[in-house]
Amino acid sequence: MNGSALTTSDVTTVITGLHKIPTCINMMNDSACFSLHSNSTVPILCNCSALIHQSTSDLSRCILKEEDSQDKNAEPTEFEESVGQAIFDLETNSDLKSELKDLYTNSAVQVDVAGNRKAVVIHIPYRLRKAYRKIHVRIVRELEKKFSGKDVVLIATRRIVRPPKKGSAVQRPRTRTLTAVHEAMLEDVVLPAEIVGKRTRYRLDGSKIMKVFLDPKERNNTEYKLESFSAVYRKLSGKDVVFEYPITDA
Repeated sequence: MNGSALTTSDVTTVITGLHKIPTCINMMNDSACFSLHSNSTVPILCNCSALIHQSTSDLSRCILKEEDSQDKNAEPTEFEESVGQAIFDLETNSDLKSELKDLYTNSAVQVDVAGNRKAVVIHIPYRLRKAYRKIHVRIVRELEKKFSGKDVVLIATRRIVRPPKKGSAVQRPRTRTLTAVHEAMLEDVVLPAEIVGKRTRYRLDGSKIMKVFLDPKERNNTEYKLESFSAVYRKLSGKDVVFEYPITDA
C-alpha cells in the first residue's frame, strides 16, 4: 500500500481461489466501498452488491438497513411486499417523490381493531424518524387510501437492552430501557398529535389502565383513529391505554 490512497482504478483485479475467509477492513475512498484482504495488499470488492453507491449517504443507508434487520436472510411477507409497492407507487406518482427518495421501511404488520377492522403498523428505521415526521400527515393519508381506509401507524424501530448485572461496570443508556422505549413508542403511535397529559387508573383487581390526553389541535387528523391507537399500543407493549382529548371551556 505504501501509505497511498486507494482509487477506483485500483479495483481491477478479481481474486479467486481463496481457501479461507479473512478478516476484512472496510475502507472508503472515491465514493466506493472496498475490502482489504488481510493477507494481500490488493483491494477487492466486498461480496455485497449493495455496498457500492454513488454517495456516502447511500452507503450509510445500506449499513443501517443491515443493522436494523433482525434476520438478514428473512424474506419479506406478502403484506410487506404490498406495503413496499404502495410506497414505491407514491414515490413515482405523487408529489412525495423527492421526500421518499432516501426513505425505506423495516417491516409491516396488521393489527386487529374492534369491529373487525385492521390497522397497518409500519416499522421504520430509528435514524429516519425525523424525515418521516416531516411528511407524516401526507404519507399516512395516501397510504390509508391505498389500503382501503385501514388506519396506518408509523413506528420507529427501537431496542430494549436488559439491565446490567449487579456489580457490572456497563451502563445502560436511558433510551434503551423498557420505560423509555414504551414512552417513545406511545409518542410515535399518536402522531401527528402530541401528548399533553397522562393519568393512570388502578382497578380493584390490581390491574391498571392509562388515560392519555392528546392535543386538540390535531383532533381532525386523529379522532377517527383512537381505537386503532389503543389496539396498536396494546399489541406492541401489552399495556391498556385510552386516548381522549382534554375538555376545554367554551
